[in-house]
Amino acid sequence: MMRDTDHLRSRRLAVFLSLALVGSGAARGLGAQGRGQDGRPGIAVMPFDNGGSYGQDKENFDALQKGIAGMLISELAANPAARVVERTEIQKLLEEQNLGATSRLDPQTAAKVGKRAGARYVITGAFIDFYGDFRLDARIVNAETGEIVKVESDLMQREHLFDIIRNMATRLMKDTNLPPLPKQASDQRMSRQIPTEALTFYSKALLYQDRGQKDKAIEMYQRALAVFPGYAEAQQGLQRVKNS
Repeated sequence: MMRDTDHLRSRRLAVFLSLALVGSGAARGLGAQGRGQDGRPGIAVMPFDNGGSYGQDKENFDALQKGIAGMLISELAANPAARVVERTEIQKLLEEQNLGATSRLDPQTAAKVGKRAGARYVITGAFIDFYGDFRLDARIVNAETGEIVKVESDLMQREHLFDIIRNMATRLMKDTNLPPLPKQASDQRMSRQIPTEALTFYSKALLYQDRGQKDKAIEMYQRALAVFPGYAEAQQGLQRVKNS
């Protein structure tokens, strides 16, 4: 009787483990399948290059490489017709390719990273801040072919950095054949004005976050919120770092 009981328990355990393995495999499959079934065009935004800037601490420019991309992601993601790849996913893929913050992405490499993220379009670009004269260039790359589809540029004073990013996002939406934002969403986006100081702190928070410097990232998010309490992206970033 004891042998029969032990045998029955062993069989039940084997069945349970088999079902658990099948279930975990199915869950992974559903994640990939969910992205594949999303018919919206995927957009991946890469960190922007510093094209040779002067007038600020180097760390500020290093941070803007991440901050400009982060804010473009936020602006593009406001359009429900697009599926925008999360910044953390892009960062992970870049690290897997040994592409650090100082690496410049050619269109073919950017397309390769974007394709792995399931994107149709990849946004790359560069900025130059020359003592307050700020120029932003963005390129749209076809993730399938590596071809540059469109180039956009904008030039303003650094104090209007958020306007530059917002204008660029609007152009990129049009260039990737996305419909304009619904009126309510557009009005909400246009009504806020993030100061350049807050955007700089937010960018430094992303920089420290990617370096694994959690305490410094938290401090920068908090400083961004002190300057602009309605900074939703900074609030969300702060919560993510605290919960990590």
